Amino acid sequence: MALPPQDTVTLSPPAPGPAGRPASPGDEFEDRPVPLTHRRPLRSVSSVWFGFPMVLTNAVFGGVIVFNLGFARGMAAILLGCLILGGYVGALSHLAGRTGDTFARIAAVTFGGHGARLASAFLATVVIGWFAFQVGLTGATLHAALGWPTRPTVLLAGVLYVAVAWAGIRALSVIGWIAAPLYLVLGAVAIALALRDASPGDVLSYEGQAPAGGALAFGACVTMVVAAFIDSGTMTADFTRWSRNGREAVLAALTAFPVANLLALLVGAVVVGAGAAAEPATAGGDFLGLLTGRGGLLTAAAVVFVFANLGSVSAHCLYNAAVGWGQLTGVTMRRLVPFIGLLGLAVALAGVWEHFETWLTLLGVFVPPIGAVLLTDQLAPGAAGRPARRGLRPVPLAAWAVGAALATLVHYQGPQYCEAAVGLLAAALVQFAGARLGRAPRGPRAATRDSARGTAPATARPAP
Repeated sequence: MALPPQDTVTLSPPAPGPAGRPASPGDEFEDRPVPLTHRRPLRSVSSVWFGFPMVLTNAVFGGVIVFNLGFARGMAAILLGCLILGGYVGALSHLAGRTGDTFARIAAVTFGGHGARLASAFLATVVIGWFAFQVGLTGATLHAALGWPTRPTVLLAGVLYVAVAWAGIRALSVIGWIAAPLYLVLGAVAIALALRDASPGDVLSYEGQAPAGGALAFGACVTMVVAAFIDSGTMTADFTRWSRNGREAVLAALTAFPVANLLALLVGAVVVGAGAAAEPATAGGDFLGLLTGRGGLLTAAAVVFVFANLGSVSAHCLYNAAVGWGQLTGVTMRRLVPFIGLLGLAVALAGVWEHFETWLTLLGVFVPPIGAVLLTDQLAPGAAGRPARRGLRPVPLAAWAVGAALATLVHYQGPQYCEAAVGLLAAALVQFAGARLGRAPRGPRAATRDSARGTAPATARPAP
């Protein structure tokens, strides 16, 4: 994807906070653009995003995909999904770095004030489920690998991850710097152990083992890659608004998609291709079992890895949810984090991690059209600087609905295709066509009527 030209935002000096207080170093700026004086360097924002997809869940998904498609076709599906995410998240990040605004504030320009509340509430709620999924997966993973009791482990993990999210963007940056190197080092160790009994040639020639009638289609596997991070990817502005400009925001996003995401999925793919996965059909390339039982030091490192790794993505998702609901309710992020975390913890204790396929389907169908509409609307010529409107803008909402409806149809009637890509394209086309129709010149009768009234003829309608 070509990088946009270097650009800088035009913002006022540090904006006063709620109740007129000046912006402080710990301010999260949920209700206004991040001032230039508070923006963060590329390495800091990159660490937030780069560590995000370096998660054990991606090893699971990478392994499941290769188990179903074989290594060569599976890696093709993984690469295509990563490229789709890279273009999507990168473009949305450019908007965020250019303006310094949260997702909710950017969405208000496209959907209108009330319409943006609908989109923001949907995404801020969906991402709570992803937080719950990762918290639950922490307990399930440590139970399977080491026999830890599931519910107490889930409770401990939930408390730790809430604390990280409460600390804000700085803590997310720190845990990203911890989680990503741990994943790379222990992933490399797992691959080395897996290749003790298999050669690289065995991995490359692996043809998959899914039963003929039950194997996932290529398009479904691409959707799995896209859906895994499409929710927080759509809300990327909550992270990349801290970038100094649009170009650095794009670069920060690209460190995650495709780079870190591809590496994380590749580890699971190789583990399954080498025949070293315990349950490749359901647990994919979960490599924790390869690390445990090989001495106290490696086992201890594996435990730290699980908490840092799954904690990174959990805290990111909780931060997304709290910033989103903070924009909707006027309550600060730090006040919301404990309450939202408690809700997510309750969902995790109910066993949400056992339904990840259904969860990914929901994300792949309903979320991508939102970002497609935002990009089509705000990257159009003359869109920069357009203020948000109150109420609803019907065309963007209709485009979201059409994109989601067609993606749902493809999911049930054409599983060989990628429903996420269909939803993206359909929503973008409807938004583009609707905007063009809304700006179409009016006919001669309207011009004659304007002339009779003594008013200047209007050549175009306002954007719908």
